[in-house]
Amino acid sequence: MSFDLSADRLMTVLTGVTLAGMALAAFDALLVSGPWGAFGLVLVCLAGGLPTARRALAVLWHERRPDIDLLMIIAALAAAAVGAALEGAVLLTLFSLSTTLEHRAMARARRAVAALMALRPDTALRRGADGRVTEVAAADLAPGDVVVLRPGARVPADGVVTEGEGALDEATITGESMPVGKHPGARVFEATVNLNAVLAVRIDRSVADSTVARMIALVTEAQAARAPSERFSAWFGQRYTVAVLAGSALALAVFLWLGWPMRDALYRAATLLVAASPCAIVISVPAAILSALAAAARGGVLFKGGAALETLADAGIFAFDKTGTLTTGKAGVTQVIAPEGEDAFLSLIAGLEAQSEHPIADAIRRHAESRGVGRAQVHDVETVPSEGIIGRDSTGPVWAGNPRMARRMGAGLRQPEFAALAGTAQTVVWLGRGDRVLGAVSLADRPRATSAAGLAALRAEGVGTITMMTGDHRAVGLRIGAELGIAPQDVHADLLPEDKVRLVGELAGRGRVAFVGDGVNDAAALARADVGIAMGAAGSEVALQAADVALLSDDMGRLAAAHRLARRTRRVIRQNLAFAIGMMVLLVISTLLIALPLPLAVLGHEGGTLLVVLNGLRLLADPIRSDRTGAGR
Repeated sequence: MSFDLSADRLMTVLTGVTLAGMALAAFDALLVSGPWGAFGLVLVCLAGGLPTARRALAVLWHERRPDIDLLMIIAALAAAAVGAALEGAVLLTLFSLSTTLEHRAMARARRAVAALMALRPDTALRRGADGRVTEVAAADLAPGDVVVLRPGARVPADGVVTEGEGALDEATITGESMPVGKHPGARVFEATVNLNAVLAVRIDRSVADSTVARMIALVTEAQAARAPSERFSAWFGQRYTVAVLAGSALALAVFLWLGWPMRDALYRAATLLVAASPCAIVISVPAAILSALAAAARGGVLFKGGAALETLADAGIFAFDKTGTLTTGKAGVTQVIAPEGEDAFLSLIAGLEAQSEHPIADAIRRHAESRGVGRAQVHDVETVPSEGIIGRDSTGPVWAGNPRMARRMGAGLRQPEFAALAGTAQTVVWLGRGDRVLGAVSLADRPRATSAAGLAALRAEGVGTITMMTGDHRAVGLRIGAELGIAPQDVHADLLPEDKVRLVGELAGRGRVAFVGDGVNDAAALARADVGIAMGAAGSEVALQAADVALLSDDMGRLAAAHRLARRTRRVIRQNLAFAIGMMVLLVISTLLIALPLPLAVLGHEGGTLLVVLNGLRLLADPIRSDRTGAGR
């Protein structure tokens, strides 16, 4: 069943009115003994009883079966028929409250497809056979068209670069943490961002068949295939309702057959209905879940419904995206090699890179600032696409860039002092004058400060398998995996979104899978996993909409705490169900064997309901705290 926001608000308002009416009736019955009790009971019947009766009759009419709604109405009417109208109102009030809690917990926002669609550019610059460039709708592009990409523009459809060299930000598609250099013949994907050059791209896929279109299909199919698991309370409630109705009717018939007066027989049958009313069973699950959701929210973890909480408790396999999830997602300086002095080297390279908007340049500038090093004055700066940058200071020409730039300048990179950079899985920027290298700086995406401790805490909680999936090169993935204690065989690199979905599906064959990601390229895998977890602070809107759980901070230590809370919630739910069923059985047997009075049946029923609610509310005292030690509680 699907619900909209207006239905949510209506149910909340009706439940509020029901609670107000119940409070008024109880206050009048206990203290005043005036006319307010009747008014309160009318409010309960109108706000709590009529919607419940409407649902019950709709199910009975359309599906030809009774449900718990019908049983609640009959139990309330039976209580009123034997002079216990207040007890019947209590049943309606609790049931209305539990229904509202369940309704709101299970409601989920499903706007992932709309968020994916928002990534697509609306227009493109198409170049005709005569060389003229015109702006057209991206949807009108066809394979074979040539489009011109200016710096900052999004790629309108998948294609191949035919002219120009530059760098693209592909984080939305591949998860690549660093800009990817492009040259003629290189592939580009829809919705990626051209950073620093003018490129010509020949479209080879229509918008309908593009990478983003496939991602939209993956998200839609994955969400449709993952129906919520059937809860025990729903399974039990359907069968239990029929049994109670049949049993009460049979008991009434037996009592009349034995010669009981109609009033006594009806009283005993009504008592049986009240004693067997499933309020405690129905409310036991949402009481625990609501408390856990509130505790989690205080700790910076948002669960999109109780199903996500229950599924996380069962998850024994955790798969992590790398970039932006286990790592910061931003390049940082990891090593500086400057034979002639580090401060002078940083001053010169920061002054040169001050003229660039490239993310690597920004990381170098930030590192120099953090060291308190000022920037040298560099002028006449020019960018060499896909190679680096050149300029001039007071001494003469100076350059910075990758090995292609060094080869252009005739500089060798095999000096002994630079041996530590050989074969590194990091980005290296070289600084030189002419054919002489002045030094080098290496940059890489780095693990979050809380990632290692967070993974250790998960292992301490009993999680047996932790894997990492990334669109980065394997050497980069292995480096991050080694720093976080992830075995090489559990590091999967060079992946596209559909590869992540496939791997999550393979892991699902071994048990419940939780996937943790932050980017658009993670949306399909988040939807495919048994429970998807998005890094909320840095996560994309698409990831947040596709996920079941959102970490509102970047503290990975809270993930293990959320897993621990989910497992404790599962234990509380089992305790509640066991107690509620046990109490119900005890009351029913007592009603049949020792003629349990109706007030005692109501007291036992409501007392059991209150106890399961209080047991669930204990979870409110268990707020999520970051676990950096790896020790469970």
